[in-house]
Amino acid sequence: MAAPLKAAPVNVSGWETKPGLYAIFNTSEGNIVCRLFEDKAPLTVANFAGLATGGKLFTDPRDGQKKKTRYYDGTVFHRVIPGFMIQAGDPLGKGTGGPGYSFKDESNGLKFDHDGILAMANSGPNTNGSQFFITENSTGRFPRHLDGKHTIFGKVVEGQNIVVAVGKAKRAALRTLRVLRVGAKEKAKKK
Repeated sequence: MAAPLKAAPVNVSGWETKPGLYAIFNTSEGNIVCRLFEDKAPLTVANFAGLATGGKLFTDPRDGQKKKTRYYDGTVFHRVIPGFMIQAGDPLGKGTGGPGYSFKDESNGLKFDHDGILAMANSGPNTNGSQFFITENSTGRFPRHLDGKHTIFGKVVEGQNIVVAVGKAKRAALRTLRVLRVGAKEKAKKK
């Protein structure tokens, strides 16, 4: 059994002063911080946060057992298209695994019109589960052909350079994924 991966410290650089819900992706290449759009994609954010925190029951694709643990920790970015996107969320590391359920798309009018978009990966309408992707866009062209086909539920606020680094790595690991609320008003929502 491999030694557990250690989380790198999160660099504080301003995002933490803006109230909201955030996801901190600790990868083998560094940290990526995304603001989650609870108001625009509440079902998707609740699913993602539940899997990330261990608060949501899922069927582990590795052994078929029902579990309520931190789903994303220790997974890899199994699909990388340099200049376009990085994809994770499959404990099998192949793009074929999921949490044992699916949920509907959320049409929120958000567009793939800049880099650093966090969205659900799917295999067609209403097939969301656990896999997600982050757009890289080092080519300067935005993937507008994805508009309306993938639920957008967040954006990178720190670490877009790490998204690019993951895109260049042979096999980048997602060591840990943490979700946290920032701001007194936001923390009150948690209760």
